[in-house]
Amino acid sequence: MLKQRNYRRCRGHHDGGAAAGGHDMPGLTPRGATARRWTGPGILLGAITGLIAATPALAGADTPQALTLDQSINETVGTLSAPFVAFIFSPLPGTAFPWIVLWLIAAAVIFTVYFGLIQIRGFGHALALVSGKYDNAKDPGEVSHFQALSTALSGTVGLGNIAGVAVAVSVGGPGATFWMILAGLLGMATKFTECTLGVKYRNEFADGHVSGGPMYYLSKGLAARGLAVPGRIMAAIFAVFCVLGSFGAGNMFQANQVHAQLVNVTGGDASFLAGQGWLTGLVLAVIVFAVIVGGIKSIATFAEFIVPIMAVIYCGTALFIIGMNIEKLPWAIGQIVSGAFTGAGVAGGMLGAIIQGFRRASFSNEAGLGSAAIAHSAVKTKHPVTEGLVALLEPFIDTVVICTCTALVIVMTGVLQIDPATGLYVWNAEAGRIATQGNLTGVELTSAAFESSISWFPYVLALAVVLFAFSTLISWSYYGLKAWTYLVGEGRAREITFNTIYCGMVVVGAAINLNHVIDFADAAIFSMALVNITGLYILMPEVKKDLADYFAKLKSGEIKPAA
Repeated sequence: MLKQRNYRRCRGHHDGGAAAGGHDMPGLTPRGATARRWTGPGILLGAITGLIAATPALAGADTPQALTLDQSINETVGTLSAPFVAFIFSPLPGTAFPWIVLWLIAAAVIFTVYFGLIQIRGFGHALALVSGKYDNAKDPGEVSHFQALSTALSGTVGLGNIAGVAVAVSVGGPGATFWMILAGLLGMATKFTECTLGVKYRNEFADGHVSGGPMYYLSKGLAARGLAVPGRIMAAIFAVFCVLGSFGAGNMFQANQVHAQLVNVTGGDASFLAGQGWLTGLVLAVIVFAVIVGGIKSIATFAEFIVPIMAVIYCGTALFIIGMNIEKLPWAIGQIVSGAFTGAGVAGGMLGAIIQGFRRASFSNEAGLGSAAIAHSAVKTKHPVTEGLVALLEPFIDTVVICTCTALVIVMTGVLQIDPATGLYVWNAEAGRIATQGNLTGVELTSAAFESSISWFPYVLALAVVLFAFSTLISWSYYGLKAWTYLVGEGRAREITFNTIYCGMVVVGAAINLNHVIDFADAAIFSMALVNITGLYILMPEVKKDLADYFAKLKSGEIKPAA
């Protein structure tokens, strides 16, 4: 995902029975239709062993042939994908504003207006839903509202909340935080729209499992409007991009950064893990497989446990630091508000602050990409609107709460250098950003801000980074799996095949740096927004009608809390 893409750049290197409503893709088979002995762990270990044997570089062999193979793959993909990657992330003419960000922000504004500020009107009821007040175990679906939200959050809360925010604030100034918060609030309406449709058009199978997401509302929803062929084409494009994105940014980069963090906290170059990425990857792959092989129920159980822990560790630490510097809080808020409209001393002035803030929010909460709709589609509910309301909490938590905590710590701890004579930030023209303590950026800058208060806090941050990356690995496995089964059909054997490949990519990602491969995966993920948002525009009248019907039933008492 591009939230991690920014981090890489700042570091300088290298998410039985027929389905109700049917299925548009050929080759659909009921779950369990293939009677075959399950040998998942054996397949996984065999594949990984073969992968390591076939690629000496993964096992630490320092041979010219191995290095040439890695570089050859990387450069070949880079050459072939460069025009596509450049197009997706290209700026609007005469600006540094990526057009894909405008596409996402414009949609958020339109949905906010169209649904009458649903992020405000529905916020209170969303909290009631996620608390379990309206849960009914007999409703179709596989997970609770809280589990679905936790699974989706585990895919969006990640390195971008730590490293990406540091880049945004150092380039766009504290004022970027204001626009980041605004974009997060607007994105809540987009999440509501796509996740409502995800539940409405999901496939519900006789054995109780479900499959949903943009693939299904693009194909089935557009078919209902006489656009069957365009709908199937858009759904297939989305699914292909989603699979590719899950292997790259949702998998390989996450594994690579877990290994990097483990090396850093165990001695750096002197660490016993240095140069042993394959070992980290192998351990990660086994753990990941153990979680994801159980399907969404296993993933959701893990997510509802780990996400609150991540939030408590990271936000708790950030709030502790803010508390230690509480006398600077009014000043920091003033810097954020004034910088949003003046942009004094930063690249591009006010426009620079807007660009950085909007870009960070869009790349962090992923509203409009459609990925979260896959996780939310698994919820137990008879009313699709309920999960749309729960989903709008996601950008609020990810961007408004967690990203803001990071920004406040960076601004308040003084790691951004200020000229005492003028009171303005010192601009590093060569680096194109505000001068920072030790000339740091990305996760190192955030780490320095944490360390300024308590020396051992960077270890807490390292733990948070590892947990964030691991949770992203878990959730993106499900996104990729559902896109995969949409393309090739349902069935246990097909699921095991994908999970085995996915875990093999964990080993590859931890052991080698394929920056061009992951850049292509980043572009694939944001390409999902092109077809997804187009479909949302076509289908949003249905969502508006469903929302009105739901609120009317809620008001009349037809829908009431569970006994």
